[in-house]
Amino acid sequence: MEIARAREDLLVAASAGVTTVVLAVASSVVATVTVGTIPALAPIAVYLAYLFSRKGGPYGAWDVPRNWALAAVGVGGIVLVLGAVGVA
Repeated sequence: MEIARAREDLLVAASAGVTTVVLAVASSVVATVTVGTIPALAPIAVYLAYLFSRKGGPYGAWDVPRNWALAAVGVGGIVLVLGAVGVA
């Protein structure tokens, strides 16, 4: 694996991991946020989709690691909002 590819993977993995930890901590610390185990792992599912969908290209203009990282954070934000209103 080349170092540039490893950096790209690390960006998406770190975004998904940090978002998952934030969801877990918010669910245990903030009384108004209740997020279950499966919804809290949703950002990790985005990372797995990134990991298994990148099998050598060619990749589109939107298929860049930055967008996958933003998708993981966005999914985490949606889960956090749904947990705050009591749906997740």
